[in-house]
Amino acid sequence: MFDWENIRHFLAVARIGTLSGAARKLKVDHATVSRRLSALEDEVKTRLVERLPRACKLTPAGQRVFELAQGMEENAYAIERFLDASLSPLSGKVTLSAPPVLVASFLVKHLRAFRLAHPSVQLSVSGDARQVSLSRREADIALRLVRPDEATSVIRKLGRMPFDLYASRDYAHLHNPSAWEFIVYDAGFSEMPQQKWLMSVANGRPIACEISDITGHLAATQAGAGVAGLPRFLAQTSANLQRLPHDGESFSRDIWMAVHRDLRRSPHVRAVMDFLLKIVAENPDFMTGG
Repeated sequence: MFDWENIRHFLAVARIGTLSGAARKLKVDHATVSRRLSALEDEVKTRLVERLPRACKLTPAGQRVFELAQGMEENAYAIERFLDASLSPLSGKVTLSAPPVLVASFLVKHLRAFRLAHPSVQLSVSGDARQVSLSRREADIALRLVRPDEATSVIRKLGRMPFDLYASRDYAHLHNPSAWEFIVYDAGFSEMPQQKWLMSVANGRPIACEISDITGHLAATQAGAGVAGLPRFLAQTSANLQRLPHDGESFSRDIWMAVHRDLRRSPHVRAVMDFLLKIVAENPDFMTGG
Protein backbone atom coordinates (compact mmCIF):
# COMPACT_ATOMS: atom_id res chain seq x y z
CA MET A 1 0.00 0.00 0.00
CA PHE A 2 1.14 3.55 -0.73
CA ASP A 3 1.62 6.18 1.97
CA TRP A 4 -1.34 8.56 1.63
CA GLU A 5 0.75 11.51 2.82
CA ASN A 6 3.15 10.97 -0.09
CA ILE A 7 0.24 10.95 -2.53
CA ARG A 8 -1.25 14.08 -0.94
CA HIS A 9 2.02 15.95 -1.45
CA PHE A 10 2.26 14.67 -5.03
CA LEU A 11 -1.24 15.96 -5.77
CA ALA A 12 -0.31 19.43 -4.55
CA VAL A 13 2.79 19.49 -6.77
CA ALA A 14 0.77 18.26 -9.76
CA ARG A 15 -1.90 20.95 -9.29
CA ILE A 16 0.37 23.90 -8.53
CA GLY A 17 3.39 23.01 -10.66
CA THR A 18 6.17 23.95 -8.22
CA LEU A 19 7.62 22.47 -5.05
CA SER A 20 7.61 25.83 -3.29
CA GLY A 21 3.98 26.49 -4.24
CA ALA A 22 2.95 23.07 -2.98
CA ALA A 23 4.85 23.71 0.26
CA ARG A 24 2.96 26.95 0.85
CA LYS A 25 -0.34 25.25 0.08
CA LEU A 26 0.34 22.41 2.50
CA LYS A 27 1.98 24.68 5.12
CA VAL A 28 5.19 22.65 5.18
CA ASP A 29 8.73 23.41 4.05
CA HIS A 30 10.17 22.84 0.58
CA ALA A 31 12.32 19.93 1.76
CA THR A 32 9.29 18.04 3.09
CA VAL A 33 7.52 18.21 -0.26
CA SER A 34 10.65 17.09 -2.08
CA ARG A 35 11.16 14.21 0.34
CA ARG A 36 7.55 13.06 0.08
CA LEU A 37 7.66 13.20 -3.72
CA SER A 38 10.85 11.17 -3.84
CA ALA A 39 9.37 8.65 -1.41
CA LEU A 40 6.34 8.13 -3.65
CA GLU A 41 8.52 7.69 -6.72
CA ASP A 42 10.57 5.10 -4.78
CA GLU A 43 7.35 3.30 -3.81
CA VAL A 44 6.09 3.07 -7.38
CA LYS A 45 9.61 2.67 -8.84
CA THR A 46 8.73 5.23 -11.54
CA ARG A 47 9.63 8.84 -12.20
CA LEU A 48 6.40 10.84 -11.83
CA VAL A 49 7.67 14.42 -12.00
CA GLU A 50 10.37 16.14 -14.00
CA ARG A 51 11.96 18.72 -11.71
CA LEU A 52 12.79 21.62 -13.97
CA PRO A 53 14.62 24.78 -12.79
CA ARG A 54 11.44 26.82 -12.33
CA ALA A 55 8.63 24.29 -12.42
CA CYS A 56 7.62 20.67 -12.08
CA LYS A 57 6.20 18.79 -15.07
CA LEU A 58 4.34 15.49 -14.85
CA THR A 59 5.73 12.58 -16.81
CA PRO A 60 3.22 10.46 -18.77
CA ALA A 61 3.17 8.02 -15.83
CA GLY A 62 2.79 10.95 -13.43
CA GLN A 63 -0.21 12.26 -15.36
CA ARG A 64 -1.95 8.88 -15.11
CA VAL A 65 -1.13 8.56 -11.41
CA PHE A 66 -2.46 12.09 -10.91
CA GLU A 67 -5.79 11.12 -12.52
CA LEU A 68 -6.11 8.02 -10.36
CA ALA A 69 -4.93 9.73 -7.19
CA GLN A 70 -7.68 12.34 -7.44
CA GLY A 71 -10.21 9.54 -6.98
CA MET A 72 -8.30 8.31 -3.93
CA GLU A 73 -8.31 11.86 -2.56
CA GLU A 74 -12.06 12.23 -2.96
CA ASN A 75 -12.62 8.93 -1.14
CA ALA A 76 -10.27 9.97 1.67
CA TYR A 77 -12.13 13.24 2.14
CA ALA A 78 -15.47 11.40 1.98
CA ILE A 79 -14.29 9.27 4.92
CA GLU A 80 -13.32 12.41 6.84
CA ARG A 81 -16.70 14.01 6.17
CA PHE A 82 -18.52 10.86 7.25
CA LEU A 83 -16.57 10.71 10.50
CA ASP A 84 -17.06 14.43 11.14
CA ALA A 85 -20.79 14.07 10.61
CA SER A 86 -20.81 11.23 13.15
CA LEU A 87 -19.22 13.24 15.95
CA SER A 88 -21.08 13.77 19.20
CA PRO A 89 -23.39 16.80 19.13
CA LEU A 90 -21.76 20.23 19.17
CA SER A 91 -18.13 19.18 19.40
CA GLY A 92 -15.32 19.34 16.88
CA LYS A 93 -13.45 21.77 14.65
CA VAL A 94 -15.13 23.72 11.84
CA THR A 95 -13.14 25.56 9.18
CA LEU A 96 -14.82 28.63 7.72
CA SER A 97 -13.54 30.45 4.62
CA ALA A 98 -14.85 33.95 3.93
CA PRO A 99 -13.84 37.10 2.03
CA PRO A 100 -11.22 39.04 4.01
CA VAL A 101 -13.48 42.05 4.47
CA LEU A 102 -16.15 39.93 6.14
CA VAL A 103 -13.59 38.25 8.37
CA ALA A 104 -11.70 41.34 9.55
CA SER A 105 -14.61 43.74 9.89
CA PHE A 106 -17.59 41.54 10.75
CA LEU A 107 -17.05 37.91 11.73
CA VAL A 108 -14.27 38.47 14.28
CA LYS A 109 -16.61 40.70 16.30
CA HIS A 110 -18.91 37.73 16.89
CA LEU A 111 -16.36 35.04 17.77
CA ARG A 112 -16.70 35.58 21.51
CA ALA A 113 -20.47 35.18 21.36
CA PHE A 114 -20.11 31.99 19.31
CA ARG A 115 -17.57 30.59 21.77
CA LEU A 116 -19.85 31.29 24.71
CA ALA A 117 -22.75 29.60 22.94
CA HIS A 118 -20.74 26.59 21.71
CA PRO A 119 -17.67 26.06 23.92
CA SER A 120 -16.96 22.60 22.47
CA VAL A 121 -16.78 23.80 18.86
CA GLN A 122 -13.43 25.14 17.65
CA LEU A 123 -13.95 27.63 14.85
CA SER A 124 -11.06 28.17 12.41
CA VAL A 125 -11.65 31.23 10.23
CA SER A 126 -9.70 31.95 7.05
CA GLY A 127 -9.93 35.25 5.18
CA ASP A 128 -9.65 34.09 1.60
CA ALA A 129 -10.79 35.81 -1.59
CA ARG A 130 -10.23 32.75 -3.79
CA GLN A 131 -12.75 29.98 -4.36
CA VAL A 132 -11.89 27.13 -1.99
CA SER A 133 -12.78 23.50 -2.64
CA LEU A 134 -15.17 22.03 -0.10
CA SER A 135 -14.70 18.60 -1.68
CA ARG A 136 -10.97 18.70 -0.90
CA ARG A 137 -11.65 19.87 2.67
CA GLU A 138 -10.04 23.26 2.11
CA ALA A 139 -12.93 24.45 4.26
CA ASP A 140 -16.07 23.02 5.84
CA ILE A 141 -18.17 26.13 5.19
CA ALA A 142 -17.54 28.91 2.69
CA LEU A 143 -19.01 32.40 2.52
CA ARG A 144 -18.75 33.94 -0.93
CA LEU A 145 -19.89 37.05 -2.79
CA VAL A 146 -20.34 35.00 -5.98
CA ARG A 147 -22.75 32.06 -6.12
CA PRO A 148 -20.68 28.88 -5.52
CA ASP A 149 -20.92 26.25 -8.24
CA GLU A 150 -19.21 23.17 -6.79
CA ALA A 151 -21.51 20.26 -7.63
CA THR A 152 -21.16 18.59 -4.23
CA SER A 153 -22.10 21.73 -2.27
CA VAL A 154 -25.38 22.79 -0.75
CA ILE A 155 -25.75 26.57 -1.01
CA ARG A 156 -27.92 29.19 0.60
CA LYS A 157 -28.19 32.93 0.10
CA LEU A 158 -27.68 34.67 3.45
CA GLY A 159 -28.47 38.18 2.34
CA ARG A 160 -27.05 41.15 0.49
CA MET A 161 -24.21 43.56 1.26
CA PRO A 162 -25.19 47.08 0.14
CA PHE A 163 -22.58 49.57 -1.06
CA ASP A 164 -22.76 53.35 -0.92
CA LEU A 165 -20.50 56.27 -1.75
CA TYR A 166 -18.54 57.67 1.18
CA ALA A 167 -16.03 60.43 1.84
CA SER A 168 -14.34 61.86 4.89
CA ARG A 169 -16.34 64.63 6.54
CA ASP A 170 -13.39 66.95 5.94
CA TYR A 171 -12.91 65.93 2.28
CA ALA A 172 -12.19 69.14 0.36
CA HIS A 173 -14.88 68.54 -2.29
CA LEU A 174 -17.49 66.96 -0.02
CA HIS A 175 -20.29 69.28 -1.17
CA ASN A 176 -19.20 69.64 -4.80
CA PRO A 177 -20.04 66.40 -6.65
CA SER A 178 -18.63 67.65 -9.95
CA ALA A 179 -15.17 67.83 -8.31
CA TRP A 180 -15.26 64.42 -6.65
CA GLU A 181 -12.17 62.25 -7.20
CA PHE A 182 -12.67 58.52 -6.87
CA ILE A 183 -10.79 55.74 -5.12
CA VAL A 184 -11.08 52.64 -7.32
CA TYR A 185 -9.49 49.22 -7.86
CA ASP A 186 -6.55 48.62 -10.17
CA ALA A 187 -6.82 47.16 -13.67
CA GLY A 188 -6.64 43.59 -12.39
CA PHE A 189 -10.13 44.03 -10.93
CA SER A 190 -11.78 45.59 -13.97
CA GLU A 191 -14.40 42.81 -14.15
CA MET A 192 -15.30 42.90 -10.46
CA PRO A 193 -18.94 44.03 -10.01
CA GLN A 194 -18.22 46.82 -7.54
CA GLN A 195 -15.48 48.21 -9.80
CA LYS A 196 -17.91 48.35 -12.73
CA TRP A 197 -20.50 50.06 -10.54
CA LEU A 198 -18.00 52.54 -9.16
CA MET A 199 -16.67 53.48 -12.59
CA SER A 200 -20.21 54.01 -13.85
CA VAL A 201 -20.93 56.32 -10.93
CA ALA A 202 -17.67 58.20 -11.48
CA ASN A 203 -18.81 58.70 -15.07
CA GLY A 204 -15.60 60.27 -16.29
CA ARG A 205 -14.73 62.19 -13.14
CA PRO A 206 -11.08 61.99 -11.98
CA ILE A 207 -9.56 58.90 -10.36
CA ALA A 208 -7.68 59.85 -7.20
CA CYS A 209 -5.93 56.51 -6.75
CA GLU A 210 -6.17 52.78 -7.43
CA ILE A 211 -6.00 50.36 -4.47
CA SER A 212 -6.36 46.60 -4.75
CA ASP A 213 -8.17 45.82 -1.49
CA ILE A 214 -11.25 47.15 0.26
CA THR A 215 -9.53 47.87 3.59
CA GLY A 216 -7.13 50.13 1.67
CA HIS A 217 -10.14 51.93 0.21
CA LEU A 218 -11.49 52.49 3.72
CA ALA A 219 -8.18 53.87 5.03
CA ALA A 220 -7.71 56.16 2.02
CA THR A 221 -11.26 57.47 2.37
CA GLN A 222 -10.76 58.15 6.07
CA ALA A 223 -7.60 60.07 5.17
CA GLY A 224 -9.55 62.32 2.81
CA ALA A 225 -8.02 60.95 -0.40
CA GLY A 226 -11.29 60.91 -2.30
CA VAL A 227 -14.69 59.26 -2.69
CA ALA A 228 -15.00 55.47 -2.41
CA GLY A 229 -17.70 52.87 -2.85
CA LEU A 230 -17.74 50.96 0.45
CA PRO A 231 -19.93 48.25 1.96
CA ARG A 232 -22.37 49.93 4.31
CA PHE A 233 -21.45 47.71 7.26
CA LEU A 234 -17.78 48.61 6.85
CA ALA A 235 -18.22 52.37 6.46
CA GLN A 236 -20.57 52.58 9.44
CA THR A 237 -17.68 51.61 11.74
CA SER A 238 -15.98 54.94 10.98
CA ALA A 239 -17.49 58.04 12.59
CA ASN A 240 -15.65 60.45 10.29
CA LEU A 241 -17.18 59.11 7.07
CA GLN A 242 -20.27 60.58 5.47
CA ARG A 243 -22.54 58.77 3.05
CA LEU A 244 -22.96 60.69 -0.19
CA PRO A 245 -26.10 60.80 -2.34
CA HIS A 246 -25.58 60.17 -6.04
CA ASP A 247 -27.59 59.83 -9.22
CA GLY A 248 -26.36 56.37 -10.16
CA GLU A 249 -28.00 53.02 -9.51
CA SER A 250 -27.88 51.38 -6.10
CA PHE A 251 -25.51 48.44 -5.75
CA SER A 252 -25.11 45.39 -3.51
CA ARG A 253 -23.33 42.03 -3.49
CA ASP A 254 -25.11 38.80 -2.56
CA ILE A 255 -23.67 36.82 0.35
CA TRP A 256 -23.74 33.07 -0.24
CA MET A 257 -23.05 30.24 2.19
CA ALA A 258 -21.90 26.83 0.93
CA VAL A 259 -21.30 23.54 2.74
CA HIS A 260 -20.48 20.08 1.42
CA ARG A 261 -23.64 18.02 1.25
CA ASP A 262 -22.08 15.30 3.44
CA LEU A 263 -21.56 17.78 6.30
CA ARG A 264 -24.73 19.85 6.22
CA ARG A 265 -26.37 17.84 9.03
CA SER A 266 -23.26 17.48 11.17
CA PRO A 267 -24.19 19.07 14.53
CA HIS A 268 -21.07 21.22 14.94
CA VAL A 269 -21.15 22.37 11.30
CA ARG A 270 -24.87 23.08 11.61
CA ALA A 271 -24.18 25.20 14.70
CA VAL A 272 -21.81 27.43 12.71
CA MET A 273 -24.23 27.70 9.79
CA ASP A 274 -27.09 28.70 12.09
CA PHE A 275 -24.86 31.25 13.80
CA LEU A 276 -23.90 32.82 10.47
CA LEU A 277 -27.56 33.06 9.47
CA LYS A 278 -28.35 34.75 12.77
CA ILE A 279 -25.62 37.40 12.79
CA VAL A 280 -26.25 38.42 9.17
CA ALA A 281 -30.01 38.64 9.76
CA GLU A 282 -29.52 40.74 12.90
CA ASN A 283 -27.18 43.28 11.27
CA PRO A 284 -29.13 46.28 9.94
CA ASP A 285 -26.39 47.02 7.40
CA PHE A 286 -27.13 43.77 5.54
CA MET A 287 -30.31 43.07 3.59
CA THR A 288 -31.81 39.62 4.10
CA GLY A 289 -34.86 39.91 1.89
CA GLY A 290 -35.03 39.06 -1.83
